[in-house]
Parts: sequence; structure tokens; C-alpha cells
Amino acid sequence: MRNRVAELARLKAEAVKGPSERATEAQRAKGKLTVRERIALLLDEGSFNEVEPLRRHQATGFGLEDKKPFTDGVVTGWGTVHGRQVFVYAHDFRIFGGALGEAHARKIHKIMDMAIAAGAPLVSLNDGAGARIQEGVTALAGYGGIFQRNTRASGVIPQISVMLGPCAGGAAYSPALTDFVFMVRGTAQMFITGPDVVQAVTGEEITHNGLGGADVHAETSGVCHFVYEDEETCLEEVRYLLSLLPSNNRQSPPVRPTSDPADRDGTPLLDLVPVDGNRPYDMRAVIEEIVDDGEHLEVHERWATNVICTLAHLGGRLVGVIANQPMTLAGVLDIHASEKAARFVQMCDAFNIPLVTLLDVPGFLPGVDQEHGGIIRHGAKLLYAYCNATVPRVSVVLRKAYGGAYIVMDSQSIGADLTYAWPTNEIAVMGAEGAAGVIFRKQIAAADDPDAMRARMVKEYKAALMHPYYAAERGLVDDVIDPADTRRTLIRALDMLSAKYAQLPSRKHGNQPQ
Repeated sequence: MRNRVAELARLKAEAVKGPSERATEAQRAKGKLTVRERIALLLDEGSFNEVEPLRRHQATGFGLEDKKPFTDGVVTGWGTVHGRQVFVYAHDFRIFGGALGEAHARKIHKIMDMAIAAGAPLVSLNDGAGARIQEGVTALAGYGGIFQRNTRASGVIPQISVMLGPCAGGAAYSPALTDFVFMVRGTAQMFITGPDVVQAVTGEEITHNGLGGADVHAETSGVCHFVYEDEETCLEEVRYLLSLLPSNNRQSPPVRPTSDPADRDGTPLLDLVPVDGNRPYDMRAVIEEIVDDGEHLEVHERWATNVICTLAHLGGRLVGVIANQPMTLAGVLDIHASEKAARFVQMCDAFNIPLVTLLDVPGFLPGVDQEHGGIIRHGAKLLYAYCNATVPRVSVVLRKAYGGAYIVMDSQSIGADLTYAWPTNEIAVMGAEGAAGVIFRKQIAAADDPDAMRARMVKEYKAALMHPYYAAERGLVDDVIDPADTRRTLIRALDMLSAKYAQLPSRKHGNQPQ
């Protein structure tokens, strides 16, 4: 028995060590950590339990029968993050370039099934060269199994993809199916077809990072939610995000003790938001004044910056905040902003995170490109997401709330539980200048002084339909509040709604706009 145990220890040590020192040095030369160093940074110390460390592929041909390393290029298992259970799989680029073969895929399938069954988050640490070409179609079938499980786990357990190296071809679809994508600048890339194929087909020359690097996906494509300079910082932020989220859709997010008083003085808000609706301001400053300790984790910070989607705490409870950003395009909704906010609303609703919406929106962005690009169906995604959400929903109109954008941004008419407004609010079909130009077009055209007539009509329209209490008088907002009381009002509202139960009609699933 002692001899057998010694042999087992030798084999496991070989599996942990990896293929060779040369391969490890090559990994470090690229500025990347090894697979087990990454897992050690992600999980609590000493908590990792590996699954199938001695797995080897059984493929033959093209020299594979002579090269059968342990783990087959992927390390799988479970551990804890801040004491809570988390499942993980991580590609080992030192083995077959992290490429996926049949045994490799089966290990991933197994750990995904375990995560779903246990109701615990799944984190993938991606650093692989795609399908293992030598194994042919069986490798492609392995990806199909991953995608099917990604979809089955969607909205059931949090799924986080961490991009630490290349992710090319069909492999890129798995991160796109997960809830959050993290990338490390300089070393991580994602694309369906690489630069060589792009050049061969289109004649365009581009680098790997220029095609699918972290900055491209964070700013242009919207595929990536978070970008960091190094793996250590990236994995620490993954740990932080996991500490915010519930383990599954049957739980509520953890409540975080806070020393920030619910009735803290909010008078700085009086000076943050200009009364003049044409003057910009930074909505982040408003959010930081309202939430616990001014802390929040912004999602998609660099994409579609005319809307802010962020996770924060109010009175110790996690909330998802959706807010227009007047600093970018005056805070209008466009195609990308609608998509960004819709996905965030869906994620929050799936994991029982209440929604707080801060409105200062002049409408949808006009333009031929927007209309031809499908602003109707993209805007409908946000509308659908809000209407479908059953979590507590509270909205606050800070300033402008015009037209269809007002309705879409969680108005009372689409199911917001409570709607508040500041005394600077202007809720209307459109701005006074535009409305007066339509309603009083003939009078203005016939006047001796059209400019003076227009100014008078604008003033009359504002007095009749755009004063701060017009919506409150008609029950379209629940109260007009002092901005200084916003934090206290929101915390009390969320406390009241904490036991909210809402059930959607029985159906297989909705047919949401695409």
C-alpha cells in the first residue's frame, strides 16, 4: 500500500507540475501566470478540490498517441471565494496550447454539470487556442456541449468568463453566453476569425489586439464588461464581484453591513444637478452621493457611455442602478445604450437584484443610422427587460424625461413599483421648444415677430404641461421629493419591497425582441 501511495503522490505531483520547465518559462515570457497560480489567486487559500487531475486523452494519429499529459490541458474543480462555494475550470496553455479535445471537453462538461446541480457560480479562466485540430469533429462537438450547458445555466447560476489569453473561433461563443466577461489588456484576445483570415478574405491588415483585444471589446463591440492591466488585479476583481452576487437564482444577494446612515445628509445633491436641462453634469457623482459609502462597481464602463449600469448597495442591500449620463450625448438612448441597459436589467432580475433607475433622458437619438440600425427593436429590448422584471423596481426622475425614452426607462406605466421625482423634473412628450413648434406652428408663422411668439408659446406650454407637479397631480409619480432625501427615500422603499412577490404568466418563454 505504501508503494502504491508513493506512486500516486508521484503521479499527482507530475500533474501539478505541468509539462516542462520550458513550457512554463514560455508562459511567463508572455506575461502570463500558470494555470494553478491563477486558480490560487481566484480561490480562498487551500480550498481548491481538483476533479480528474489524472485524465488523459485517448486520441490517436498525428502523434497524439505519443503525447498524453495529465489534465489534458484543463484544470477543473471547486473551492471557495470569501467562504462561498465556486466552481472553476482553467485552460493550461502549456499543454496543446490549451486547445480543446474530447477528454478536455468532457472535464469541462462535468464541472459545469456539478456547478448547476450544486447551485454555485461557475468561473472559466480562458487561455486556449480553440479546437484541437488533430481530434477533428469530436473537438467541435465538445464546444457544443459547453454552449448547451452555458445556456442551461443562464439565469440559474452566475457565470463569469475571465479572458487571460487567446480565445478564437467557436470558443468565443462561450464567453458571449455568460453573465460577465473580464479581460486582461495586452494578453487576452477574442475573435471568430483571426487577423490572417481577415487579411486573406478582405485584404485588411490588423493586429491580434487591434482585432479582438481588451480595449476593442470594452469600447467598440461591447463583448467585454471589465478590463484590467494584470492578472492579479483582474482575479481580485472577479472575487469582489462574486462577493456581491447570490450563489444562484433561488437566493438573494448577500446583505453587507454598513455604517453609512440611511438618513445621511444629502444636501450636496442640490448642487450636483443644474436646474437648466441643457447643462451637463456627471451622473456618477449623483450615484456616489446616494449609495452606501459612495462605492459602486460599474459594468460596461467604457461602452455605450450615455447610460450607466452599476452595482451598489443601499442600506446594505445590493441594487442594480441604471442611469442616463448627461455627459455623453446628453444622456439619450441609442442602439448600444438600449442593449447595454437591457442586458443589465435582465441579469439583475435573474439574480434577485432590485433595480433603481435614475432618469434624465431627452429621448431616443434621432438619425438615419439609428433608424436603419434598428433602434425600434433595440429600444424594445430595454422595454421588454423592464416589463419582464419581477424584482423590486424604484425610479427617480431627476430632470428631463421625454417621450418614449421616459416610458422605456421604467416608468410607472410599465410596472415600476414606486416612482419619485425631484422638483426639477420635466416629464413630457418632448421638450417645450419642440412641442411649441408643433402645436403653435401656424400662430408662430403668422405672427409679426415669430421669435417673440415662439418664446411666449414655449412659456405657456411649460406652465400648462411641464411644471414639476403635473405628473404628481395625475398619479404618474408617487411623490415629488427633496433631492437631499433621495437616499433615505430609496432605502425605505426597498425595505418595504424586500418581500415583493410577482409571478409572470405561465409560458415556455417569451419571444423577446432581437
